[in-house]
Amino acid sequence: MFADIIIDIKHERLDKIFQYRIPERLEGELEAGMEVLVPFGKGNRRTKGYVTGISETCDYDLSKIKEIGDISREGVEIEAKLIALAAWMKENYGGTMIQALKTVLPIKQKENARMKRRLRLLLGEEEGKEKLEFYLQKSQKARARLMAALLDDPVLDYDLVTKKLNITLPVIRALEEQGVLEIEEEQVYRNPVKKTEQAAKKIMFTEEQMSAIRRFRQDYENGLRNTYLLYGVTGSGKTEVYMEMIRTVVEMGKQAIVLIPEIALTYQTVMRFYRNFGDRVSIMNSRLSPGERYDQMMRAKAGEVDVMIGPRSALFTPFPDLGLIVIDEEHEPTYKSEQTPRYHARETAVRRAQMEGAGVVLGSATPSLEAMYRARKGEYILLELKNRSRMQRLADVYTVDLRRELREGNRSILSRKLQELMEDRLEKKEQIMLFLNRRGYSGFVSCRECGHVVKCPHCSVSLSVHRDGTMRCHYCGYTRAKVTVCPECGSRHIGEFRAGTQQIEDIVKERFPQARVLRMDMDTTRQKDSYEKILSAFANEEADVLVGTQMIVKGHDFPNVTLVGVLAADMSLYTDDYRSGERTFQLLTQAVGRAGRGERPGEAVIQTYSPEHYAVETAAAQDYEAFYAQEISYRELMGYPPAEHLLAVLVSCGDEELLDKGCRYLREYALRVSGNARKAGEQKAAGQKTVPEDTRKRAAVIGPASPGIDKVKDIYRRVIYIKAPEYDTLTGIKDRLEQYIEINSGFNKMRIQFDFDPMGI
Repeated sequence: MFADIIIDIKHERLDKIFQYRIPERLEGELEAGMEVLVPFGKGNRRTKGYVTGISETCDYDLSKIKEIGDISREGVEIEAKLIALAAWMKENYGGTMIQALKTVLPIKQKENARMKRRLRLLLGEEEGKEKLEFYLQKSQKARARLMAALLDDPVLDYDLVTKKLNITLPVIRALEEQGVLEIEEEQVYRNPVKKTEQAAKKIMFTEEQMSAIRRFRQDYENGLRNTYLLYGVTGSGKTEVYMEMIRTVVEMGKQAIVLIPEIALTYQTVMRFYRNFGDRVSIMNSRLSPGERYDQMMRAKAGEVDVMIGPRSALFTPFPDLGLIVIDEEHEPTYKSEQTPRYHARETAVRRAQMEGAGVVLGSATPSLEAMYRARKGEYILLELKNRSRMQRLADVYTVDLRRELREGNRSILSRKLQELMEDRLEKKEQIMLFLNRRGYSGFVSCRECGHVVKCPHCSVSLSVHRDGTMRCHYCGYTRAKVTVCPECGSRHIGEFRAGTQQIEDIVKERFPQARVLRMDMDTTRQKDSYEKILSAFANEEADVLVGTQMIVKGHDFPNVTLVGVLAADMSLYTDDYRSGERTFQLLTQAVGRAGRGERPGEAVIQTYSPEHYAVETAAAQDYEAFYAQEISYRELMGYPPAEHLLAVLVSCGDEELLDKGCRYLREYALRVSGNARKAGEQKAAGQKTVPEDTRKRAAVIGPASPGIDKVKDIYRRVIYIKAPEYDTLTGIKDRLEQYIEINSGFNKMRIQFDFDPMGI
């Protein structure tokens, strides 16, 4: 018997299958997915590898075939289904097979099992009393103390005996040898979910919710495994719909994965699921200890968990019979991996579901353009919730023009309207959330007099400020000197827009000394339970104001919050990214949606220098349809995803001259093969390898250009973009580029990655 093995070395030249002979002692024990130790290379260095398949035939010269050394006892086995998914990820996102295999491993090594020990009395009551009398006569006080405790309770917890009764192990062993007691052991799983006594509330579903549940249930019971887009306004009860869909799947003996975009959402989400599914719910995230993570995987493998909740990596939970994958807030960019392979959880979930006969539900109040585009084309089934679950009104939204505030003498980050509403809420003992839209910010330059943002004349994106005093476009490379006077109105009030959550916290405390203020950002949430503590304190109304970055506006439900302030909408609006309008609309709509979710109506204030921008106007009106119509026409006009597809080739090197030379070669080769790329993609799908040279297909090659930060730790970076209408066209180009890179040793000193439909630059 022979095993197909991928060697645990990331180098592209070793990214292929190696065959090894299976020794007789391992036959019957070795399975696909196991980690093994094998001799590798000229020196037969003992190296780790993963078994991807087992066969009776050998494809190589038998005299050169080496033998597997052993199974790695610390290694974690990969499910065969996940090996197939890893192969698909490598093909569609680039990178090596070993990188893909390690991606689908949420845990990398085994952890010691946690054992619970008990002492059980083996004697009858009369015999036990005789023993107790004997120990007392012999002045064996410790033995007598343990014997008396066992007569009171024939089964005792081991830790209770050793810590409370101060009984040592030699005493316990002595009674065990005398046949008085036995030590029982059982494995207990570390459970990161803190149990709650709260019972599930009786839910009265709206007609819209019932319609979505019925459609899913009918399809599922009829054997249809579709992908659904659940588009519901903020507060429409999407989570309750997810739970009913999951209940349908669990009642059929299957399991479900629920993906959430942020660890910050774990606590509140898990509690809602726990009240419905009890301890058959578990979580997976990076804040768990290695032992906790390992135990959750083992519980899932053994079928002891029905629902796994967590961020992106929870997608690879090794359930034996996966029935449903739910992706909540599917529009969030955190679902896109920033490590090779740069997979997107949405597409990867759909693929895993197809391979395992499961369904997929994508949920959002502000669906990504990709998801809505596919729903409109009929690839996904659209389920809509147009009203809030308790029929509350959506928040009243005020848009404040910060240019006018400045002209009228208010230089504070808090507008007069926001200050007035905050004063009112503090008097009424209602809660306030202040959101600083900081993430993705790359130092754009704007005028505080007229709101003008300095843009690239060629790309319709803002220019970014660099430390050398220039402003650059990160798409085409256009450069100009940093401006000190507004080119639109001549004002000298022009510069980079900067603000931070700590600064906001200080301003609020100074302006409203009576307010109790909490701050939630990366600095205040470094500890394991910090998310839970801050959110619990705010939910329990121990604070009046919560200041934070975007982690506070995603999916949280605080009934007493009646005012939300968005302090700087422009911070995401003018980043150098074609998705900046979409990101801004989503963040503003999600932020506004936190207000008025309880009995009292809500209000929101959006502060901006660009009140006339369509992303701000449509978010204030909470009108997704109007935003989608305008944004998709822009994407179609410019050839950006989802209308077309985009491949970013990311190249980095410590030698800038060598980097620029390598990028020129890559660009020239990409131009040469891009004309034949579509045919390459078609033939790859058909299993053919040759590409006729006369086949033409439109694919645009842009760059190389410097990304936002073109040097990190003395490593220079460049990016080449390739645009094409068909995804297969780009995978065909990617395959040809990988071959070109492999046969040219000049690229060995460079790091080259592929990013399909990148979420950011």
